[in-house]
Amino acid sequence: MKLTNTYRTALTVSRRLHKPSLSTTARNLSSSDRPKHHAPTSFATQCATLYHPSPKANRGLAPPIYFGSTFTLDDADHGARLHDKKEAAFTDGDGFVYSRWGSPTNEACARQIAALEGVHENGGTMLFGSGMSGITSALMSVLKAGDHAVFPYTVYGGTHEFLKEFAVHWGVEIDFIDGAGKQGPEAYRAAFRDNTKVVYCETPANPTCRITDLRGVGRVVDEYFGTRENNPNRPWVMVDGTFATPYHQRSLDIPGVDVSIHSCTKYLGGHSDILAGSVSSNSADFCHGLAKVQKLITAPLNVSLLVWVILVLKQSLPTHCFFLLQLLCASVKPMDSYLLMRGIRTLDVRMQRHGENALKVAQMLEDHPLVDKTFYPGLQSHPDNTGDDQCLVADAFRSGRDYAEDASTMPQTYGGMIAFIVKGEGDIALERAKRVCEGLRVVNLAVSLGSVESLVEHPASMTHAMIPREDRLAGGLDDGLIRISVGIERASDLVEDLKSSLDRVMESETQERVA
Repeated sequence: MKLTNTYRTALTVSRRLHKPSLSTTARNLSSSDRPKHHAPTSFATQCATLYHPSPKANRGLAPPIYFGSTFTLDDADHGARLHDKKEAAFTDGDGFVYSRWGSPTNEACARQIAALEGVHENGGTMLFGSGMSGITSALMSVLKAGDHAVFPYTVYGGTHEFLKEFAVHWGVEIDFIDGAGKQGPEAYRAAFRDNTKVVYCETPANPTCRITDLRGVGRVVDEYFGTRENNPNRPWVMVDGTFATPYHQRSLDIPGVDVSIHSCTKYLGGHSDILAGSVSSNSADFCHGLAKVQKLITAPLNVSLLVWVILVLKQSLPTHCFFLLQLLCASVKPMDSYLLMRGIRTLDVRMQRHGENALKVAQMLEDHPLVDKTFYPGLQSHPDNTGDDQCLVADAFRSGRDYAEDASTMPQTYGGMIAFIVKGEGDIALERAKRVCEGLRVVNLAVSLGSVESLVEHPASMTHAMIPREDRLAGGLDDGLIRISVGIERASDLVEDLKSSLDRVMESETQERVA
C-alpha cells in the first residue's frame, strides 16, 4: 500500500510539472472538436447506450434530479485530479466523480441550506440520509477513544442511544447535565475536562421546549478553552436546532458555536415524505473530517463495520447491525434532496402558520383542568420567557426577520412544538397520557414532527422509551408528558380535537369512580 500511494503521488506531481500532455491539449479544444462516441447501430449497443436531451434542456426552472451513480470524465488526468482532491462540503469546477462522494442534486440542496444557515465562504453544509445520521457523522468526525463530551439530559432519544450503545464502547467519556435556562452555561462549565472535545446543545429541547443559552455556552467554552483562533484543539460546540429551524435560530451566527445540525425530515422537508439531515459549519477543517465520514460510512454496511461489531462490541450481530443501519447510514438520495429543496421553498410561510396555530392550542391547554403544566415558549408561564433584556425565548425566536425593523410588519411566533403534562403520578399519569393521545381524531398519533399535518406522541412510551426513567425524569420528561407538533390545519379544529380528547378522559374517569 505504501508503494502504491508513493507511486500515485509521484505520478500526480509529474503530471503537474511536465509539459502539457496530449490529453491536456484535448481539453483545450472546443467541445465540438472533441472526439465523440459513435452513434450505435447494433440493437444491443443501442439498448445499453445513454441518451441525453439537447444542451438547452438545462433551462428548466426547477433544478433537475441527477440519479446517476457515476460521472463521465474528460480524460484520465481529470479522474486523477478528482481522486486526489481533499474531501470538502462542496465540489469545484472539476465536477463530480461518484455519487457517494457528492452529486449535483444533493449539492444544490446543501447550498440552499447553507444560505439559510449563514454559512461563510470557507464553510459548507452536508446532507445525510436522516437527522440521526447527521448527528452520528458529526460526532464520529471529531471524537476518538479517550475523548470526553458533554450532552444535556434532554438530548433526543436516538442521540442518547448512540452514545450509550456505541460511543462509550469506543472509549469516549460522556457526561449528561441540565443545560437549560440561564444556569445552563455554568452547568456545562462544571462538566468541562482537559480532554473535552464536544459540547453538545439541543435547543429548543425535545420535547420539553426548554431553551439553551447558546451565547452563554459559547462564552464559557471560550473562557475555559480559548477561542478557536487561539486554540485549534478547543471543543466543538454543536447545536441541534431542529425544533427552531433557521427561520427562528441561526446557530452559526452565535459566537463560539461551530456546528449546526438539523433533522431535515422535520420542518425543512415539512411533508412527512423524506428522511434527511444536514450538518453545517464555517470550519473548513471540520467539513473535511465530516466529508471523510460521509464518504466512507454509508448503507449498506461495509465489512469493516460488521467485523468491528463482532470483535469490539462482542454483541449479537443482528441487533447491532440493525442499530448501525438506523444510526450510521450516511448518504441522502437525490430524490429526497429534490423533495427537500421543494419543501424549503415554503418554509417561511409554513413556520408562521405553525407558530400562530401553536399559540392558540397552547393557551387552551394551559387552562384545561386535566393539564398540570404546559411548555410553549410563547406562553408567559414558560420558564425561559422571563420578559427581561436577557430573555432566552426572545433571543431564540427571530421569526424569519432579517432586520430589527422587520418586527413592525412580521409577526412574532414561537414555533410549532408544544409539550404538556397531564395530572397524576407514575403509572396513572402514564396511562392517562396514552388515552389522551389515542382519543384524538384530527391530530395524528405518530412520531416525528414539523410537517403540515399535526402529530402527537407520548415520549415516555415512544421516542424516549430507550432512556432510563431516572435520566428521563432528570431531563424533565415526566411520565405524563405529551408532545404535539402543531400543523397548519385550521386552528379551531386542532383546539377542539385536543379539548374533546381531554374532556372525554376526564368524563370516563369520573364514570369509573362512580361505578
